[in-house]
Amino acid sequence: MQEKQDERAQEKEARERLSGKKRIIIKIGSSSVTHPETGDVNLHMMEKLVRLICDLQGSGKDVMLVSSGAIAAGRKAMNFSQKPQETAVKQALAAIGQAKLMMVYQKLFSEYNHTASQILLTKFTLLNEEALGNARNTFEELFKLKSVPIINENDTVSTNEISFGDNDRLASLCASITDADLVILLSDIEGLYTDDPNRNPDAQLISFVPYIDETLWNMAKSSSKTSFGTGGMRSKIEAARIATDAGADMLIMSGQEIDSIWDALSGMPVGTLFAAHKTSFDLLDYVRNDY
Repeated sequence: MQEKQDERAQEKEARERLSGKKRIIIKIGSSSVTHPETGDVNLHMMEKLVRLICDLQGSGKDVMLVSSGAIAAGRKAMNFSQKPQETAVKQALAAIGQAKLMMVYQKLFSEYNHTASQILLTKFTLLNEEALGNARNTFEELFKLKSVPIINENDTVSTNEISFGDNDRLASLCASITDADLVILLSDIEGLYTDDPNRNPDAQLISFVPYIDETLWNMAKSSSKTSFGTGGMRSKIEAARIATDAGADMLIMSGQEIDSIWDALSGMPVGTLFAAHKTSFDLLDYVRNDY
């Protein structure tokens, strides 16, 4: 009983600290920026997200957006009903879809008198000291210019990342690159559950994770509800390990409830919060070992 009371008190304190976060990364997945039924761009969802980011930036916070959806948008544009298997086709669709996504983001941000910028990262960027330094400098200059960086993997040239990469982990790695203090993963469910809630009605939401232990690793299952998504819950726990080791809190919450980000930042119990516990974080070690 005492242990649970202590954990509740720890969660309350951790959630109250969220209001003071100054540099935030928001990651949105393919299943949120596109309509699952058709794969077409979800303009309503993207508009809500852009409006919220502009408000966060207007309140004095630095905000970055890690946006999936390039290949999904490319599939729709070129009438691909199934996920292609050939790397060259994936790369071509990513090139088409990324341009489409950025066009939509630029238009939406401009409507709120804000400017979006694009940063495409590869493993080479993170493994090369000079390239990594340039990336850090670019981020800092964009923050000074009040431009919102929109980040994605450079799928058109990075074959390994198309094979196994996902933007959950990329968002957490960006926390290390930019010294962000909060990572928000917008998911297709409300947070981390004790089991897959789509299959087990008795699955319970885990509100707070003070640290990631072996039990949590064993519980994580990789699952995706739509053909347009890639990251399962295991990748989100892996992302949480990276983010919290780098000194950032991480929040998993529903991508369908974007406005609830304000509730989360006011200390309300939204989604699953992983508490930061900065360690002797080695970015290169994570990248060399496939995150």
